[in-house]
Amino acid sequence: MLLNNIQLKEFHENGFLVIKNFAQKDLCDEILKATQKHIENMIEPIESEQEYLAETNTTKTTLRRLRQVYDREEIFRTWMTNKDIRPILEQILEEKAVLTLAHHNSIMTKMPKDSSRTTWHQDRRYWHFENDNLVSVWLALDEEYLENGLLEFIPGSHKIDFTKEQFDDKTNFLDDNAKNIELIHKAAHTNLEKGDVVLFHCRTLHAANKNITDKAKISFVYTVRGVSNKPLKGTRSDFKEVILD
Repeated sequence: MLLNNIQLKEFHENGFLVIKNFAQKDLCDEILKATQKHIENMIEPIESEQEYLAETNTTKTTLRRLRQVYDREEIFRTWMTNKDIRPILEQILEEKAVLTLAHHNSIMTKMPKDSSRTTWHQDRRYWHFENDNLVSVWLALDEEYLENGLLEFIPGSHKIDFTKEQFDDKTNFLDDNAKNIELIHKAAHTNLEKGDVVLFHCRTLHAANKNITDKAKISFVYTVRGVSNKPLKGTRSDFKEVILD
């Protein structure tokens, strides 16, 4: 499968693209079933909401993501090396794709009531590669909409050269910066259903609300780089990878 010219143009212009009904629903259900035991038992490595918010004066632990999922279950590896999506990734990257396990490689959760807002940011903020030719693959394992923490994107933000004053010291895009407010008003979203995939560039600004529903939202995300775009030696990005032949 390849993107048509309209889809490819949309990705390059907006920095993200939704592909409806890409993954089989049976696959999503199998991934969800395998995920449940890791969530219920809080199997490490994980990231908690408290860690994300830097809350140190609490003993509560609310799961935010399961990390390093490639090595957890065969069904996770099956999805991350899916042959049907590989031509699309190569089409966007304009070269062979490499699965980088240092970043994303996660099952993301928005737990009901206890989740936090994910502020506006670019994923490349903690990444260290020779260039920004990286794309993330987001799989909706069930319905996703604004009330349960659907991703929103700012179209075209991957092409903008921002100043450091537009970010805080944690590299979050500031909500109250005058230039930022104008951009944030242009935010776009598409409700997702089980099996939908979102592709987005590592420079594309995105955010998500907290989950105010009574049901957990669980999603799968991984990232690929172009084969020529090497991780910088001695950084956290210099980690195990999988070449998608």
